[in-house]
Amino acid sequence: MDDARSDIRSALGRNLTHGMLDALGRAIVTGEYGGKVFPTEADLAKQYAVSRSVTREAVKMLTAKGLLSARPRQGTIVQPEGSWNLFDSDVLRWLLERKFSIGLLRQFSELRVSIEPAAAELAARTATPERLTLIDAGYRRMVAAEAGKDDTLDADIAFHVAVLEASGNPFYAQFRDVVETALRTSIRFTNRFKGRTASLPAHKAVKDAIAARDPAAAHAAMTQIIIDVLVLIAEAEQQGGVVEG
Repeated sequence: MDDARSDIRSALGRNLTHGMLDALGRAIVTGEYGGKVFPTEADLAKQYAVSRSVTREAVKMLTAKGLLSARPRQGTIVQPEGSWNLFDSDVLRWLLERKFSIGLLRQFSELRVSIEPAAAELAARTATPERLTLIDAGYRRMVAAEAGKDDTLDADIAFHVAVLEASGNPFYAQFRDVVETALRTSIRFTNRFKGRTASLPAHKAVKDAIAARDPAAAHAAMTQIIIDVLVLIAEAEQQGGVVEG
C-alpha cells in the first residue's frame, strides 16, 4: 500500500467500518455527491483502501439512516434530504457540522420546546428518587462548571438528559442522543452570540419544581429555558443569520 493510500486508510481510525460510515455520511450531508453518481462498493473500497466487506457494511448503515438507497439497475443513489432520518444522532451531527444553519438550529429548538417541557412535567409527577438525584447531580455539575471545575457543555447536557429520563416515558428518553448532539451546537451558539453560559437560576427553577412535584411549574420553567434560546435565534436571524465559529 503506497503512502497516500495508507494515509487515507489511517484517517478512518481503528474501527474502519465506523470511520468509513463517518467519512461517507459527512460527504453526503455536505453535498459532495450532489448531482453525481454515488461510487460503487468496489470504487469506494479502492478509494479508501479498505475491503469490500467494510464498504458494504458502511453503505448498509447509511441506507438504514435514510441517506442511501439501492435500486435495481440504478445502483446505489443518494436520497433527498427529506428521506434522511433526522432523529439519528449521526445524521444530526453531520447536519450541524456542515455550514452553520441558524434555520436548522431554530427548527431543532422548536422541536425541543414541544418535548422537554412535557418531559419535565411528567418528571414532576412520576420521577423516582434515583432520577431526582440525577437531575440534582446535573445541576450541581452546572454550578461546578460556572466555577471552572467541570465542562459547561457536558454539565448542561447531563441536566437535560436527566430530565428526559426522569419522565419515565421511554419515548421521551429515546430523544437522549438527539438532544445531546444538538445541544452541543445550541449551547455553543448561545455562548458565541451572547457570550454567556446557561442560566443557573432558570435550570434551578426546573429542578426545584420537579423536586416539589409541581408539574405546571416544571413545564413553565423548562419552556422558558428554550424560549430564551429561540429569542436569541430570532435576533441572530434578524442580523443576517450568520454566526461564525
